[in-house]
Amino acid sequence: MAAVTFRDETPTGKRIAEWELTGLPDRMTVRELIALRVREETTRHHAHPGDHFTGLVRPEDAEPAPNGHRLPEPRPVDPARQTEAAENAFLTNGFFVLSDDRQLESLDETVDLTPGPTLVFVKLVALVGG
Repeated sequence: MAAVTFRDETPTGKRIAEWELTGLPDRMTVRELIALRVREETTRHHAHPGDHFTGLVRPEDAEPAPNGHRLPEPRPVDPARQTEAAENAFLTNGFFVLSDDRQLESLDETVDLTPGPTLVFVKLVALVGG
């Protein structure tokens, strides 16, 4: 069984968050890894519900907040909707993913997890006026 480290970074390389998941298959697609990450985020949120959600993409009706998103009221977050939003964000360059310094280009690209890679997620922020 393989392991992967998920890390969030700013476009300038500042580390925001990092965690590891173990017991994974030796190979997974980028789509599967994004879904896995989203499931982990929503599971963590549901274990300690509140009006703040820390995740790859913003839930519907949530507002941006420091280190995450503020929900109008404490509630569960739908992992299927979050996964769909994350896939769309990946496809529209809302974020990109690096696997040990190599950019992953396609949701269907397969990633070898046997070396225990670090997957770096870099969220891109639209510039005002451009």
